Amino acid sequence: MTALGRKPAPIVSVLRLSGVIGAGGALRQGITLSALAPAIQKAFAVPGQQAVALQINSPGGSPVQSALVAGRIRQLADEKKVPVFAFAEDVAASGGYWLACAADEIYADPSSIIGSIGVVSAGFGFQDLIARHGIERRVHTSGTNKAMLDPFKPERDEDVVRLKAIQTEIHDAFKTMVRSRRGDRLKGGDEDLFTGEFWTGAKALDLGLIDGLGDLRSVMRGRFGEKVDLRLVHADRRWWRGRIKTEGGAFSSMVPAMLPTNLADDFAGAMINAIEERAIWSRFGL
Repeated sequence: MTALGRKPAPIVSVLRLSGVIGAGGALRQGITLSALAPAIQKAFAVPGQQAVALQINSPGGSPVQSALVAGRIRQLADEKKVPVFAFAEDVAASGGYWLACAADEIYADPSSIIGSIGVVSAGFGFQDLIARHGIERRVHTSGTNKAMLDPFKPERDEDVVRLKAIQTEIHDAFKTMVRSRRGDRLKGGDEDLFTGEFWTGAKALDLGLIDGLGDLRSVMRGRFGEKVDLRLVHADRRWWRGRIKTEGGAFSSMVPAMLPTNLADDFAGAMINAIEERAIWSRFGL
């Protein structure tokens, strides 16, 4: 009870997990444990709170970072004995769904994209292009498989077999995560759920991949009352922090052409990262 005799509003910390999972570029930081660990810790440190809510909008990315972030959320949820709810926005697919499985309950919009429980590896083959332009590829390795899947060399059948074996191991870890978290709520066998297919939120509910349809505010008010205090936990993800400072410590407003060499060089990598990120989102029509 408060000093005025009123019961305080129930608190729910809100942690936003948005973007591609994995290391980003110079202009955008991806979802990684190193970037989000302080925010995750902060979300579970609120005394007397009722729950932690995850706002997820991610098409996936790194399976390792997916496992690390989801694992940290589960560790703190178990330690603090705080329930976790996940809310999918446009998409919680592939690694994004892995993150959602860290929650005790998952909700989505009827039109959210859910699932894609599989593993994909994509690349290009440039060997014909460089041959056409008279470019000779020279690679020297110690270890017969060190240059496996080199995009400038012809693809070898044994390399593809090895890659698929690795993908199978990662896929098995993903399936184990889903089964352990969803349990008997799942409706369907491996041939239905674990093919890499994705569905709308409405269909995902039928398959037991989520627990209900609804947005964060509506579901949390229905669960904890209309006066529930939803507190957004911010993660400091500003790419320029610690990079651009004047001698006095103030942040500079220099244009890219005037940035320090190491940062200017990052822009080329950022362009490539942006293209790759766009390709990941576009797989789900977004």
